[in-house]
Amino acid sequence: MKYRQLFFLLFFLIAGTQPLFAQDTTRLSLLFLGDIMQHETQINAAYNPKAGKYDYTDCFRFLKPYFQSADLTIGNLELTLGGKPYTGYPQFSAPDELVYALKDVGVDVLVTANNHSVDRRKKGLERTIRVLDSLGIPHTGTFTDTVERMNDYPLIIHRNGFRLALLNYTYGTNGIPVTKPNIVNLIDTVVMKKDLAKAKKLNPDATIVIMHWGNEYQSQPTKQQRQLAALCFKHGAQLVIGMHPHVLQPMEQNVEKNQLVVYSLGNFVSGQRQRNRDGGAMLQVDLKKIIRDSSSVTSIDTAWYRLQWVYRNANRQFVVLPVATFEHDTTGFIKEEAAQFAFKTFIDDSRKLLGRYNRGIDELKTIPDDTVVHYAIQVSKAGSSDEVYTILSKADSFPYGLSSEVDTDDATVFFTGKFNRKEEADRYIEKLRTQWPKSMVVRFVNGKKVE
Repeated sequence: MKYRQLFFLLFFLIAGTQPLFAQDTTRLSLLFLGDIMQHETQINAAYNPKAGKYDYTDCFRFLKPYFQSADLTIGNLELTLGGKPYTGYPQFSAPDELVYALKDVGVDVLVTANNHSVDRRKKGLERTIRVLDSLGIPHTGTFTDTVERMNDYPLIIHRNGFRLALLNYTYGTNGIPVTKPNIVNLIDTVVMKKDLAKAKKLNPDATIVIMHWGNEYQSQPTKQQRQLAALCFKHGAQLVIGMHPHVLQPMEQNVEKNQLVVYSLGNFVSGQRQRNRDGGAMLQVDLKKIIRDSSSVTSIDTAWYRLQWVYRNANRQFVVLPVATFEHDTTGFIKEEAAQFAFKTFIDDSRKLLGRYNRGIDELKTIPDDTVVHYAIQVSKAGSSDEVYTILSKADSFPYGLSSEVDTDDATVFFTGKFNRKEEADRYIEKLRTQWPKSMVVRFVNGKKVE
């Protein structure tokens, strides 16, 4: 009897230290972008006359670390890839090089149902689909015909052990009729309910609906936007992401109901320079899935937004700037006083709006770990700072600043400049080579020199 009692005592002691059911937790990070547009000014700026081709590399060059920090980046392609002649507003047809660059920096999925879907009619809609397919970019919202929609909608995305259902709708197509047999998903509550029911049967871990809705340039959602969001939630959606107003609108998370809505992310990239239209926000959502035996529960773990602003420099080039990287920039990357003022105004206006009306979604201001902050020129490992300042002044490089650090040999190393591009540092180093033949360009990542 004593042995039997001892056996049960040991059994319960051991069992008490173990979970009753096997459990595993996985996570998925999503990043949503606002309206991707191409006005004529942007198309002209992307053209390289020497090479005779379009190049958007510089436009998106600061975004890759942000996109790579997420598992899945989704954007709204508010234009057609309808081929030449390339045109901006009111009927958009952008160079294919735009989506080449988007894919290169890490955009994974694009939605195509918006009021510009048929700007180039049947040819433009179908060519857009073909180009995206040729690049292997999953997309949804427009379809060549009914069979394609039936087979491919909702779009099912598999990533990191998650299964997502993505749906996409627009309020209209600017009065241009959709040519049969093409299909553009229009906002129709009867159709949407059927689509959401189909999505539910596909057993996704989360259902995402991207809506092209609302009133342009209005910072508050309409009654219809709120009603449509409620309908999506009622019929199984967890995330409802809004596009089209071209300005930011509030974001709301309901933790108890595991639901999140963004009424408008504003412009990710466009040629619009008016106040509030010259930027937007990137929404980062982290999903958490807890698996117990054969069942799982997915929830919205955290949600943040990151501001981004579209800079048009003195050379009339467009560059998308993550606010976290450039808000405290001391390199003078934004050189024009008017642009500096517009940048600050966008930040202040956005934070005022979202700080007042957002529910449960705050700004994320951290810079991804692998962001290249700047390049500098290492000029000396000897002398005092006064001596170095004097020589820099003669070389006309004093305006680029001076910094120093002590290396592993306890020697003081001096650096001048903070350049966001290595080419800029290479250009200025020539001014210093007379005084410092051994000067070199070095790279700093998050403020630390990388050998």
